[in-house]
Amino acid sequence: MGGRLVLLPCLVVAPLLLAGAARGHRCDSLFPQFYDHSCPRAKEIVRSVVARAIARETRMAASLVRLHFHDCFVKGCDASVLLDNSTGIVSEKGSNPNSNSARGFEVIDEIKAALETACPGTVSCADILALADRDSTVLVGGPYWDVPLGRRDSLGASIQGSNNDIPAPNNTLPTIITKFRRQGLDVADVVALSGAHTIGLSRCTSFRQRLYNQTDNGMADATLEASYAARLRQGCPRSGGDGNLFPLDLATPARFDNLYFKNLLVGKGLLSSDEVLLTKSAETVALVKAYADDVDLFFQHFAQSMVKMGNISPLTGAQGEIRKNCRRLNGN
Repeated sequence: MGGRLVLLPCLVVAPLLLAGAARGHRCDSLFPQFYDHSCPRAKEIVRSVVARAIARETRMAASLVRLHFHDCFVKGCDASVLLDNSTGIVSEKGSNPNSNSARGFEVIDEIKAALETACPGTVSCADILALADRDSTVLVGGPYWDVPLGRRDSLGASIQGSNNDIPAPNNTLPTIITKFRRQGLDVADVVALSGAHTIGLSRCTSFRQRLYNQTDNGMADATLEASYAARLRQGCPRSGGDGNLFPLDLATPARFDNLYFKNLLVGKGLLSSDEVLLTKSAETVALVKAYADDVDLFFQHFAQSMVKMGNISPLTGAQGEIRKNCRRLNGN
């Protein structure tokens, strides 16, 4: 469990995932050894800072995984999510999916500062996000994968894209699938990447509707197991407590495993976007059951889907820049 998975950027992909092969993905220009000569300690530096951050707060693993996801779904994996407000830039940090929710920016700053000391102007913020995602997953028990590297950083942000393109907790399954397909990801990727909810916490505001008014009749979602719903209501009242936190995986919230899928099968998926995987599509149901039955299969598909996601529309070559500070463009 959690064994080493060595993946070549676009070549080692199970047939289940090939349907989502990405149009516009330029994975051939990314490769895991990109910094082996220009910054040979890059991966070691990222891993050590991430390890310290997770030792301080286990939840940070989920936050760093989510940050990479929220970056890649907006303009591709280009570190646009890290930019602060400045002249000509409206930060994605203020979008509905990110405001009072996205975390881990200080950890990325710490990694960047260490890399700038070791290898000035060499390692992109976009690659830091991709490596921090992988290292976070491994450090809490999940699978390893080789991260294709060589991304460069964006020269802008898109708050509109952040508001519109990132799947939301209350989206319908067709909407979620459509948002994934726009990025060149398929239904198998939807289910595998949803498995990241085996770690981390969610705010009351993200699942309150399921407890009190799921179908506009003032009633709880009938797919929620009754005792689980009662427990959730204790921590998430009808009004107030928007920021109260609850584990996405009630059983093992700090360990990356396949308990998320086992929870779904007994009515204990926290978000509506989790539960619809079991109730709205025979294809997603089959994958949920397969991953619940076989943790190694889930780990394999999760790693493959993460590589695919990390290859969404990267900036390479002379595009973009290598930011010295991940929060602002060079020269600002």
